[in-house]
Amino acid sequence: MTDSVAEAARAIARRLAPRHGPSLITEVEVALHVRETQDRKPDQYLDPVSLASLIVSVAALGWTVYGDLRKRTTKPPTDMIIRMVRTELRHTRILTPEEDEILSITVQETITRAAEED
Repeated sequence: MTDSVAEAARAIARRLAPRHGPSLITEVEVALHVRETQDRKPDQYLDPVSLASLIVSVAALGWTVYGDLRKRTTKPPTDMIIRMVRTELRHTRILTPEEDEILSITVQETITRAAEED
């Protein structure tokens, strides 16, 4: 089974690299490595302190929200998932407008990857 969160995070990094620099791709890989090596429950996410960790955190949270909603409906609306992820993330931080845009892009990419697995 593929790691859809990792695939989505990598796709997002490639999509945002022209605006945020090519090192974003490497930073996402590092954040993914940290995520894979930490001993934590799958539904937990990191407290984002950089763009790379924000992407990985939102992708993991988006995947969890999608999976939970998928149990209730065949195709959860993307805007509902974005709102739920945004609400959850706001418990730990205030999102800047740019981070909010990244959140939307990340959730969209994560859902795309999740739908490919269905």
